[in-house]
Amino acid sequence: MFTGIITAIGVVAAIDPIGEGQDMRLAIDTPEGWLTGAEIGASIACSGCCLTVVTLETNRFTVEVSAESLSKTTLGGWKLGSRINMERALKMGDEMGGHVVSGHVDGLAEVLSETPENGSTRWLFQLPQGLARFVAPKGSVTINGVSLTVNEVEGATFGVNIIPHTSTVTTFDELKPGQRVNIEIDMLARYVARLQEFNA
Repeated sequence: MFTGIITAIGVVAAIDPIGEGQDMRLAIDTPEGWLTGAEIGASIACSGCCLTVVTLETNRFTVEVSAESLSKTTLGGWKLGSRINMERALKMGDEMGGHVVSGHVDGLAEVLSETPENGSTRWLFQLPQGLARFVAPKGSVTINGVSLTVNEVEGATFGVNIIPHTSTVTTFDELKPGQRVNIEIDMLARYVARLQEFNA
């Protein structure tokens, strides 16, 4: 489990196919000391995708990603040098600064626009139709691994405000209209919707 509070930005250092299939092994470089205490088998959220560490060096780890994950997330578009948001798994007793995040991407949203608004930036996103019903004003959503509060929703479009600090410590300032981002809907919203289906 994660909180959606990004603690470092990693850089894709190697991309290698696995065997004869379409799976990939990715090596990711991290800031000095960020992997202290990590072990093989640990879970790390990489731009919102929960991935398992299969090899570990002082400032680099590798993960193996299935063709399914590559096709359903932004991971399939990563290139050498791509910068990614990273978060280590939540430990019991850690501060819960964001919201409960599983690292299981629900779909891809499209960046529609970015607009300066006072001291922050208003970002608008277009959701896939199947996910729109799970996003509500003042609810939580995870975008590329970042826990955010939804400001407004209109149909399948929703907006969030990004403060300068968030732009600085994540890859938000690298996004452009037309790009796609990993979306994880709020876990509570998913289960409430499922319960309503049974009660309908």
